[in-house]
Amino acid sequence: MRARQPDRQDFVERNGIKVGFEVYDGGQPALLLVPAAPISHGRSWKMIAPSLAGRFTVAVIDGRGTGRSDRPETTQSYAPAEVVADLTAVLDATGVDRAVLVAHCHAVPWVLRLASERPEQVVGIVAIAPNVGLAPPHAYAVGPERDWAEPLDAPSGWAMRNRHFWRQEDGYRSWIEFFFAQQLPELHSTKQYEDTVGWALETNAEAMIAEREGRAAPSGSAAEELCRRARCPVLVIHGSDDRCQPVARGRRLAELTSGDIVVLEGAGHLPHARDPVTVFRLITEFVDRITGAPMRTTTWTRGASRAKRALYLSSPIGLGHARRDVAVANELRAIRPELEIDWLAQHPVTTVLDAEGEHIHPASRWLSSESGHVASEASGHDLHCFQALRRMDEILVANFMVFQQVVEDGCYDLVIGDEAWDVDYYWHENPELKRGRNVWLTDFVGYLPMPDAGPPEAFLTTDYNAEMIEHIDRFPWVRDRAIFVGHEPDIVPDTFGATLPAIRDWTTQHFSYSGYITGFTPPNPDELPAIRAQLGYRDDELVCVVAVGGSGVGQALISKLIAAYPLAKKAVPELRMVVVTGPRIDPAQFPQYAGLELHGYVHRLYAHLCVCDLAVVQGGLTTTMELTAAKRPFLYFPLAHHFEQNFHVRHRLDRYRAGECMDYSTSDPDLVATRIAELIGKRVDYADVETDGAARAAQLIAQLI
Repeated sequence: MRARQPDRQDFVERNGIKVGFEVYDGGQPALLLVPAAPISHGRSWKMIAPSLAGRFTVAVIDGRGTGRSDRPETTQSYAPAEVVADLTAVLDATGVDRAVLVAHCHAVPWVLRLASERPEQVVGIVAIAPNVGLAPPHAYAVGPERDWAEPLDAPSGWAMRNRHFWRQEDGYRSWIEFFFAQQLPELHSTKQYEDTVGWALETNAEAMIAEREGRAAPSGSAAEELCRRARCPVLVIHGSDDRCQPVARGRRLAELTSGDIVVLEGAGHLPHARDPVTVFRLITEFVDRITGAPMRTTTWTRGASRAKRALYLSSPIGLGHARRDVAVANELRAIRPELEIDWLAQHPVTTVLDAEGEHIHPASRWLSSESGHVASEASGHDLHCFQALRRMDEILVANFMVFQQVVEDGCYDLVIGDEAWDVDYYWHENPELKRGRNVWLTDFVGYLPMPDAGPPEAFLTTDYNAEMIEHIDRFPWVRDRAIFVGHEPDIVPDTFGATLPAIRDWTTQHFSYSGYITGFTPPNPDELPAIRAQLGYRDDELVCVVAVGGSGVGQALISKLIAAYPLAKKAVPELRMVVVTGPRIDPAQFPQYAGLELHGYVHRLYAHLCVCDLAVVQGGLTTTMELTAAKRPFLYFPLAHHFEQNFHVRHRLDRYRAGECMDYSTSDPDLVATRIAELIGKRVDYADVETDGAARAAQLIAQLI
């Protein structure tokens, strides 16, 4: 799922060749983002385009040979004049009068030509890793450049940049995989590598060969003259470890255009993918400077007079985070009554916050839907959680951009992030952006591979864990306090991966333990009849509550449980089943039966769970621990390939001796009905769950205010 859908998708067609583009409507001036096609296409800008569109109109082009565009295989089709004419046609088609052109690598000469031809329309150029022949190439590229057209016997490394090799079976793929491994020298770039290789493989060797031979890239005096003809302001962004284009080329481009250059130390050839926050900020600052953006008006309050303020972020993947976070916020106010709390939150968390009367920051409407992405990644009762999180990269960076603007404008003393992955990651990647004290809460630590995913996923989870560990070691002050929602034994007895530490030992060194946070106090047995009556449950019925959380992933489980209902009702005539679909699943789509009722969102669902005779739920931690605390029998069905539910949650429930785990794939309606009939109303013997977790977490947080 994208962070933001374009407002318009269209094509321009010239001489029978269609070139695709997308437009995000915004303010002026417009930005035209030009990838180094055909080796990459418009999606290569995914990490910055949605955020730029919050400020500007943004047009993104798929160059010839890639993306949604046609793939001609003649050199004439890729002549600079043809490509520049495509850019001009896109600007005309979008009705753009004034544009800043943002180009990468060998797209930079194209925008320089366009700027010289339409100086009245091009108000600025951002050149990222420019491929302009203003300085010699890297030494290792000289031979391959010379031997491009020569047949070679089993080339390797840079020598694979050879048209004959590309035409061999798997030759082009081998080159692409090598090339992008070189262009992403930054550690922990596995997702960027997968993306770039995938985009490059969407085209074919013949189109790539035709483009390379038709490009006619300028060098020497011709390149210098091209640069001098650009009269608009220029910003060059270049990685110090760019293994495709030497930094000397970027420096010379800035010199010839009287522009500025920013060298990103340690960065490779793809900073807009690997360091999107920095590149986004550099682009916006450049555009504001050259266009004379109006001064922002703000109100400053003298520090001694300023109320203490906290910004709370609660993970929208499910509703459990919201309930426990409201409990922590209430306990925190009891300790610090002067504290003002704003919430930067999205649906379905806002459903809980609205019902509790909390103040939701107006910028929340700009957040991209994380729960929507998770729902889109699910299929049936299967959600590959780790891979879904990886594919949420553009959503996380877009939401971080919103967050960062909020904290820079809001003068918050404290940021509290309950599994706010975007903030934790990008503040560690950009520690200079941290504002105020920072609290990190989580109820699990460590990505774990699914066994059937094999060594590749084990490598990836280890790499992600290693990056997190390195973040904490390098910048321990970014997290002023890390709180684990639980106790040390709740942590799985695994390691972060080969050569990495044990998860439990590392967590104990870097976290404080709050104990579990239920957000409520379970009623005493003698209080149950009155609560049941208040909720409309009769003494002569056995109530089974079905709940699947708020993420929208649960439709398949609900369907199976409803199919089991008539069978269970036959075995238990006094059965009443109450199905809570959550706010993202429409209850009206399911069949109706006597004694079966369906609801969307139910505020304070824990009250119903406390008095039910049985619950059937997914494998999420919050609902299962609420049932554990209330000492209610329950069946739970972890989502397939959901590492947290299958490993972290199940480990904790086993420690509490709570619930019965069932396999969705092997549990037909008959088996489910049988287990409902056998367990409903059964007494349980779970370990006790503490009720002071929210207060303990609040005490740990209050020490920072």
